[in-house]
Formats: sequence, C-alpha cells, structure tokens
Amino acid sequence: MQKSYREYVKLNKNLFLSIIVAITVSATAAQLLADQEDYLNSSYTLLVDLVVFYSTFGTLFYVDNKNKYLTGSGAVDAPRLRKDLIKIVTSVGTGEVVYMVVRWYLQYYLLTINYEPYAASIITHVISAIIYLAIVNLGVNLTKLYKDGT
Repeated sequence: MQKSYREYVKLNKNLFLSIIVAITVSATAAQLLADQEDYLNSSYTLLVDLVVFYSTFGTLFYVDNKNKYLTGSGAVDAPRLRKDLIKIVTSVGTGEVVYMVVRWYLQYYLLTINYEPYAASIITHVISAIIYLAIVNLGVNLTKLYKDGT
C-alpha cells in the first residue's frame, strides 16, 4: 500500500473513532439536558461534542504521528511539522465550520419537532459527520498533506 494511502487510512481511523466517542458522549449529554430549552440543548450538546471529539482526535493523531516529525538525531523537524499542522488545521477547520452549523441547526430543528434529545443528537451527529469527513478528506487532498515523498 502506498505511504499516502496508509496516512489517509490512519487519519480516517482517528476521525472515525473520535466521532464514535463523541456521538456516545454527546447523546448522553443531550438526554441529560432534556429539560433545557431546545436552543440551549443544541448549544451545550455541540460544545460537549467538540471537546470530546478534539480531545480524542488529538490524542489518537499524536500517538499515530509522534515519530513522523523526528530527524535522525531525534530532534523535531519544526519546518515540516509547522507546514503539516497548517494543512491539517486548514482541512479540519473548514470541515468543522460546516459541521457546527449543520449539527446545531439540525439538532435544534429535530428538538423543536419533539424528537427525543438523544435521538436528535445521534441523527444529527451522523449526518454532520458524513459531511465533515467528506470535507476534511477533500481538504487533505487539496492541500496535498499526504503526497508521496513527504
């Protein structure tokens, strides 16, 4: 398997696992906050979702890439790390903006039409995550984060 494809698989594995953890925790939070106004439930649940997702993703991404940016002498290859961080933040950040808007609006809508909070959270999370994954992968491809030779 080409190195770039392995990197895409690792990135998507980390994203997928982080999404699964965030879905579970945010659905629980949504149900615990069921007595809140719909807009507050949507907002708090999104906040919990983001904290859990980024904590999980950051940890998994670090574990998979901790040796990638070391030189032969063990020092950090700062220019390469900086360049790749800009690319990943651009890709993930763009996807995150769309994700937050879609997730908040859909969850608010489902809560206003009387869906159970946990169900609204899970449904909106899955829909938003699919859109998010597509945008992140497109961004990683466009920024050439994993082009061969790097």
